[in-house]
Amino acid sequence: MRLDPDAHETADVRAALSRLRRDSGLPVAFGGLRAGAGHYRINELAGTETAVLRGLDIVRGNGLGGKAVALSRPLAVTDYSASSVISHEYDAAVAAEGLRSVLAVPVIVRRRVRGVLYGALRRPVRLGDRPLSAAMDVARELEQALLLQDEAARLLSVAQGAPSTADDPARWEEVREAHGELRGLAQRVGDPLLRQQLLAACARLATASSRRPGTDAAAPALSPRELDVLACVATGATNAEVAERLTLGPETVKSYLRSAMRKLGTHTRLQAVVAARRAGVLP
Repeated sequence: MRLDPDAHETADVRAALSRLRRDSGLPVAFGGLRAGAGHYRINELAGTETAVLRGLDIVRGNGLGGKAVALSRPLAVTDYSASSVISHEYDAAVAAEGLRSVLAVPVIVRRRVRGVLYGALRRPVRLGDRPLSAAMDVARELEQALLLQDEAARLLSVAQGAPSTADDPARWEEVREAHGELRGLAQRVGDPLLRQQLLAACARLATASSRRPGTDAAAPALSPRELDVLACVATGATNAEVAERLTLGPETVKSYLRSAMRKLGTHTRLQAVVAARRAGVLP
């Protein structure tokens, strides 16, 4: 199963705009992600009455959003068309939608602006702290979602190369690390389809391990959480570190680990990991 970054990013932006409207109280929200060097395309709309803003290409430095991108900070204007602090390349589209008060917040991932979100009113009102703070919170959530997407894509690229690493011990350790990270990452992803893709990649890694010599034991019926815990333990994580990665309590981690060891017929953490690898449920 292949990760489709564009589809998931579009869904994340759409969800962010819905939250922005709800949390800020602004009836109109729109935005989009980077579409090229210094360009950001508005491809998602919420609460608009026309489609005039869809597909609008925002150039770094131009208009309110372009200036927010250039400065890497949120900006707001009370009356867009009359504002003296921004350039006016997009006045026609903004006026056609009937927007007056507008705010723009850049979406920054790893110090790089990946997109811009807007909230707006159809009357000229000074936007206070509440809508701006809400928009900033939504942008931070979107940044985290995009960061997860990036990490998932990186780890999935390791999964795609898993079968070819079988005779390379150093590379195989990298695959094992990726497997543990993928399982932990899957629990933090809100998108069900993306979570399914991540877990499918985990299964691919485990299947690749079952083709290695000495991995012919019968696979035990481990629960998903037992596998999550074992996958973390296999990377050398302590119970406390496993608990932090999986957002579980330390005692819950111990319980899952004991249950997994019982099913695998082992008595130590190391024995459990070895047995799981032999059974082909861990790489």
